[in-house]
Amino acid sequence: MDHFQTILTRVRMLLSSHRPSQVQALLDNLLAEELLSREYHYALLHESDDEALARKISLTLLEKGDPDLALLGWIWSGLQAPTAERDPSYKDPGGSGQCPTMELGPLEGSYLELLNSSADPLQLYHLYDRMDLTAEEEIDLCSEPDTDTINCEQFSRLLCDMEGDEETREAYANIAELDQYVFQDTQLEGLSKDIFIEHIGLEEMTSESVEVLEEAGQKTQKRPFPEELPVDLKHRKLAPPSSSLLSCLSLPSGPIQIIPTLSTLPQGLWPISGTGTGVSSILIYQSEMPPASQTPPASGPAVQSLPKSPDRPGSTSPFAPSAADLPSMPEPALTSRANLTEDEMSPTKCPAAGGASSKLPKWPESVERFYQSLRDKYQAQPAGPEGTLVEMDLVRVRLEKSSGKSQERELATLDWAERQPARGGLAEVLLAASDRQQPRETRVIAVLGKAGHGKSHWARAVSRAWAHGQLPQYDFVFWVPCHRLDRLGTSYHLQDLLSSLGPQPLPVNDEVLSYIARRPNRILLVLDGFEELEAHDGSLHSTGGPGSAEPRSLRGLLAGLLQRKLLRGCTLLLTAWPRGRLAQSLSKADALFEVAGFSAQQAETYVKHYFESEGTAEYQERALALLRAQPFLLSHSHSPTVCRAVCQLTEALLQRGDEAQLPSTLTGLFVGLLGPAARDGPPGALAGLARLAWELGRAHQRGLKAGCLPSAEARAWAVAQGWLRPTTGAPETELAFSSFLLQCFLGAMWLALSGEIKDKELPQYLALTPRKKRPYDNWLEGVPRFLVGLVFQPRASCLGALAGPAASTSVDRKQKVLTRYLKRLQPGTLQAGRLLELLHCAHEALDPGLWQHVLQGLPARLSFLGTRLTPPDTHVLGSALEAAGQDFSLDLRGTGVDPSGLGSLVGLSCVTRFRAALSDTVELWESLQQRGEAKLLRAVEEKFTIEPFKAKSMKDVEDLGNLVQIQRTRSSSEAAAGELPAVRDLKKLEFALGPVLGPQVFPKLVKILEAFTSLQHLDLDSLSENKIGDEGVAQLSATFPQLKALETLNLSQNNITDVGACKLAEALPALAASLLRLSLYNNCICDTGAESLAHVLPDMVSLRVLDVQYNKFTAAGAQQLAAGLRKCPQVKTLAMWTPTIPFGVQEHLQQLDPRIILR
Repeated sequence: MDHFQTILTRVRMLLSSHRPSQVQALLDNLLAEELLSREYHYALLHESDDEALARKISLTLLEKGDPDLALLGWIWSGLQAPTAERDPSYKDPGGSGQCPTMELGPLEGSYLELLNSSADPLQLYHLYDRMDLTAEEEIDLCSEPDTDTINCEQFSRLLCDMEGDEETREAYANIAELDQYVFQDTQLEGLSKDIFIEHIGLEEMTSESVEVLEEAGQKTQKRPFPEELPVDLKHRKLAPPSSSLLSCLSLPSGPIQIIPTLSTLPQGLWPISGTGTGVSSILIYQSEMPPASQTPPASGPAVQSLPKSPDRPGSTSPFAPSAADLPSMPEPALTSRANLTEDEMSPTKCPAAGGASSKLPKWPESVERFYQSLRDKYQAQPAGPEGTLVEMDLVRVRLEKSSGKSQERELATLDWAERQPARGGLAEVLLAASDRQQPRETRVIAVLGKAGHGKSHWARAVSRAWAHGQLPQYDFVFWVPCHRLDRLGTSYHLQDLLSSLGPQPLPVNDEVLSYIARRPNRILLVLDGFEELEAHDGSLHSTGGPGSAEPRSLRGLLAGLLQRKLLRGCTLLLTAWPRGRLAQSLSKADALFEVAGFSAQQAETYVKHYFESEGTAEYQERALALLRAQPFLLSHSHSPTVCRAVCQLTEALLQRGDEAQLPSTLTGLFVGLLGPAARDGPPGALAGLARLAWELGRAHQRGLKAGCLPSAEARAWAVAQGWLRPTTGAPETELAFSSFLLQCFLGAMWLALSGEIKDKELPQYLALTPRKKRPYDNWLEGVPRFLVGLVFQPRASCLGALAGPAASTSVDRKQKVLTRYLKRLQPGTLQAGRLLELLHCAHEALDPGLWQHVLQGLPARLSFLGTRLTPPDTHVLGSALEAAGQDFSLDLRGTGVDPSGLGSLVGLSCVTRFRAALSDTVELWESLQQRGEAKLLRAVEEKFTIEPFKAKSMKDVEDLGNLVQIQRTRSSSEAAAGELPAVRDLKKLEFALGPVLGPQVFPKLVKILEAFTSLQHLDLDSLSENKIGDEGVAQLSATFPQLKALETLNLSQNNITDVGACKLAEALPALAASLLRLSLYNNCICDTGAESLAHVLPDMVSLRVLDVQYNKFTAAGAQQLAAGLRKCPQVKTLAMWTPTIPFGVQEHLQQLDPRIILR
């Protein structure tokens, strides 16, 4: 007998069927009995895994040799341990024959805890019913251990308690959900039975059912479970109990047997009397609604169906769970109600399903009021230019390990062709994580994007979409601006989080909160601006319990949500910056999206919509002409913030009537916006606003209190100019800068004008060189460019237009300091990201001397590998390369550059060679061919190179195959067409896909190898071992006649045996004239393979190095190789140490031929 399994089963039952406090009582009792040490007792108290805890307790009891000591803990806590799980040989000291389930303690917790229990659900109903009875009212619920019976009075009490007692309803709900969770696969079988039954007579159906009952009465009964659920279970409230309910229970006296799961009977209660059943009546309950033509048989009295249980939507039985609570029930598709009107999509309304029983009652009054108030609040549309944003594109992204030494994860830079736009819009985003979602698990979806790219606008659009009935799968959507939560040192309830919706929060009372807590899978929680909570960046690692009533810190509240303990099963949607500490913690998100920004076409569409909304549609064409005349600003218009600023300045210029011209820098753009208003504003108001912008930026904040401004006049002036506005979702006294870029500009203005900043400290704020001590965090990432622009641009048209001539002296000193610093920099030594930042600073300066200094320091080989290139980066880099006056080689792999930017860079005459993602380059070629730019297409083909190429994924091999296919297609269609230079000139090819993908993908590589006629180095070795095996070697050997230039062949760590070695030896003579190095390191070659290689060695006239170390041949194979080596004077090295050869033999062979190398 396996004593450990016996003990483990018993302990599992104890842990799954008792409260945490009682489990602690057990551990305390074991400690008191000296079965546990204090240290081990403390460790078990903090063990979160129930299975691990059960095993540790079982092992402890097994060591002590007395498993029954486990029962002492439950005696100490005032409960009796369950006898159902004891050994068959165990005898109850009291000799009671009471039903075992009567001794069960209350079962709590999850479905799995109930699943681990062997308790019968119907017996659990008895248990909970008995717990509510007084000592005088207790009734013997079970007289026979093998028969589940109750009398009419108990059955009436059970139904009444279900209607009236909340705790009892919840207990039945847990058991019913377990029912569906375990037996959900049998529902389809029950449905097919009902379809079949429609074609047979009712009398035959009833007689068969009685035969089933008589047969079942002779066997041990199984637990009864309902087999069918209504088709639509969402939001269904149940009718009050019928007055005729008691009449349906007026059955003959005596015990009643309930069999609720026979799918062969129509819905209702069917009393059947007969001999041999052991009971006076059998009450049969079937949960499936019968066709209208079916009527009860005349032999029995007509009875009505059981009343529906309150708060169990859609249930026709107290034992059937709701669809909202089923753990594996899929959410309805977003388009499931696409043909309904907005009113019909309201959670309070639903189309009639063909009967009075399908009409959906309303929610509780307080829940309905809260729903309507929340819906009205979200339906309000934003006013002004912010409401004219063009629909933003979202792209699926992923996180990857940082290239540095740190373990932080950062946003991966995808190739343009690798991007996966969310073309399904909001529906695709909300369903993105459904494939990874476990039953009743919280879905976490993150939408990332730079400041000003429209994340908050998109988040508010989600709430408006729900308010207009477009998200019927959610009962409530809560949009929570995170800046409203950043109140350190306060305690939070869940109500505080859900009511943080604006200056007039909607109160979440207990009834609403109870409704939300019971249906978390119908809740969408949007945390907008997650980067505002950087002070709580440890929330993913904090302790967050599942309860919602107790107060906790904000960090604890966030921990409960992100660790999927609080509101478990809801959908959590986060918007955040792609950088910062919190963004790195989003690796646990089920799906990641990024706001892509505007394309050039979307930017022009935005300009048109802006002027239409302002009532100046006549300016549209002139505004677009001005924008196209400044390619730098046009490239920056991928940001909605810059696009709006350009529209505002363009409108002001056109209204003045002068000859309008947009500036060529971002600094000039904001000077043009702020300059005219600064001259007419209160004295010192702009300088005070700039100081506030800097101080808030150092504290990583964007909002400010009204009292922080110098005066009420300055506040009114800043609000009137649109520079400050009330914070979204905050009281009107809280203000924020209209854009993050404006805050950066004002912060740079404060640095340029302030006498409090020492001149020698100014270079650190450019963030171009790393500092080991007290590094500048550069949270205001736009400050370096604006600072250089404000200091270097002509004083009269720049800082003078903002602050007057008073600051000229201090600005001159700062300009000298920055000039010395920038000219000491060597652009060739900077990292790619800092080099781009230097180019932007030099562009903003409009200083010819500084610009030329930067251009002269550019190296001829520029690599931006893994550095994202945005449209402004592409424009500035192209301008610098064109003006440098020298030739360049560019590496643009992993930059995510868009096709137009890639074409503009590689089309420059100064770019002689370039590398880029294969898929992006092929897409560029196709685009040029469609536009008929044959000359540029030929130039780009000549410049493109893939040397050397390393295949690290299946996509790499597929892209390489597409490149070869393009060459083959072009060669067959154009007689004069030669090879593609990228294919013709490839000399080194590495294959490193690992042991799983390696054997699968290698045949695809073999098919295209013959196209690389200049290939010299083929490396099939990988740290993770490709394991192409003998089959891969045989396929590779067939290509040797076409690889005339191959000099190095590395087949190390590929699981090659004698079979593969013999195949290789047969094909090696085809490479006799070119092969210099052959490596078979760490394979499985034995003596037969070694002998084959030894025989072919004399034919390899060009071979210089052979490596066969760490194989499995013995001394016989080593002697064969040594003999073959003596016939090859051209071979310089033979490395053949292997542990299967005696060391003495190896030393002897080395003494005979010193070209043999050991180790």
